[in-house]
Amino acid sequence: MARKIGSRYTAHQILGRGSAGTVWLGEGPEGPVAIKLLREDLASDQELVGRFVQERTALLGLEHPHIVTVRDLVVDGNDLALVMDLVRGTDLRTRLDRERRLPPEAAVAITADVADGLAAAHAAGVVHRDVKPENILLDMRGPLGPGGSHRALLTDFGVAKLIDTPRRTRATKIIGTPDYLAPEIVEGLPPRASVDIYALATVLYELLAGFTPFGGGHPGAVLRRHVTETVVPLPGIPDELWQLLVQCLAKAPASRLRASELGARLRELLPLLAGMPPLDVDESGGDHPDDESAETADAASGDAADRGGREPSAGPARDGAAGRRRGAVPLVPGARPTGSHRDTHTSMRVPAPDELAGPAHGTARAPRASGAPRPGSARNRATARRRRIAVGAGAVALLAAIGVGTWLATDGDDTGMGPQDTRNSAPDTP
Repeated sequence: MARKIGSRYTAHQILGRGSAGTVWLGEGPEGPVAIKLLREDLASDQELVGRFVQERTALLGLEHPHIVTVRDLVVDGNDLALVMDLVRGTDLRTRLDRERRLPPEAAVAITADVADGLAAAHAAGVVHRDVKPENILLDMRGPLGPGGSHRALLTDFGVAKLIDTPRRTRATKIIGTPDYLAPEIVEGLPPRASVDIYALATVLYELLAGFTPFGGGHPGAVLRRHVTETVVPLPGIPDELWQLLVQCLAKAPASRLRASELGARLRELLPLLAGMPPLDVDESGGDHPDDESAETADAASGDAADRGGREPSAGPARDGAAGRRRGAVPLVPGARPTGSHRDTHTSMRVPAPDELAGPAHGTARAPRASGAPRPGSARNRATARRRRIAVGAGAVALLAAIGVGTWLATDGDDTGMGPQDTRNSAPDTP
């Protein structure tokens, strides 16, 4: 059913739903558009509406081949909407759901496109703050790039900042998607351009490995890993690419590359990656031990009231027997609307320093051969439990055998020399 959005636009069909609102296929004076209609509770927040109007000039001024252009911002009664260019294609999350991981050449080409878009935004003073596969669109209309990749465009500029109002988050809250949050955000520092570099490096890691380096389990556990744990090399990629990833995933913001440098360095690596197949790493990379999640649940989430105020999300969804997690908010026609497996704009208490304390040189998740159980996973714990039972049974059998042997020896002493007794039997001499 069609609905009017302001005086110039008409929304015809829902393309997807996200934690911040609903995306519609719409029509405007210049043709088809994508309209992101924010939730009614956000539209009724006068502070947010004021910020929305303040950000209008900055958002409308972002124009780049790798940024989805914001054409208009609409404030009309209960409607608060961003009107954007319509991209004919799909989003990166949908492609990951289908392929699990991408060939390195395609992964690097897509990441380089997004880095170029971020460079333009950062030069204009705009920080995205929510870089993730759901917010990266793939334009299917143009020619294919390196590794068969489609041109990538970054969307949803300004949404995280609009929602992150002081009244909504206060000084003790953080806003973002846990898997992609830079350590300085977890520690309560203001977001700078370097947080987008960290998030984009996390996306690249996910494109190569099929899972994020610090994700899995309760959001609180994810936050702690960003601060305390390091990643290990992915098997089968050139060392130059790995060193680039390590630099952009550095805990210290100043150690990371700028977006323009990252884009240029990635494109220099493309010839090394030509023809490489997707990496052969463990398919269960997204799992993390439940006990670690439980340990940090209360520390990172705050009390029940805080959890009740979290932005709604579709929650985890499983894709059939394969157990793949879904999570797209498509802004394009033809992309299936699915629920995000990673909370978007999740409001959480900033953990105290002692709550973030962990192993000084911990490793987040070491990729290993496909089929091998991950340390700490349910499969690994079950294997260890069976091993302990087997060892225990062997020990009982050994003790039983020793007991029987001892009994036989003692019984022989009580009844005189047996056939195997070789002791000296001569009578004692006075």
